[in-house]
Amino acid sequence: QVHMAESGGGAVQAGGSLRLSCVASGLTFSSYAMGWFRQAPGREREFVAAISWSSGNTDLAASVRGRFTISRDNAKNTVYLQMNSLRPEDTAVYYCAAARVSFAFNRRAFDTWGQGTQVTVSS
Repeated sequence: QVHMAESGGGAVQAGGSLRLSCVASGLTFSSYAMGWFRQAPGREREFVAAISWSSGNTDLAASVRGRFTISRDNAKNTVYLQMNSLRPEDTAVYYCAAARVSFAFNRRAFDTWGQGTQVTVSS
């Protein structure tokens, strides 16, 4: 059974940093593109970052480019989201997701999701 578990969320002040982790099990991790999405109250889930199965390609939403970095460790079945210079508008539940393709950033391509981890940034 496929399972994905996010961790690393929390409450920080603006300008702070957090590192989210997502450990996947029950799938051949290196055969999946991985992504991070977020959903703020009253808003739709939106794309944040994606990385190809070999880490050769990455993509970041314009709103986080230059502040966030996505990476993965296939030996640990883990994908990371390093978040620096956090802003109050980054407050959301962050979800990791897996897509059975080499690379994807469209939400519809991701068919396996974690339960999410809350990130709260205060001003």
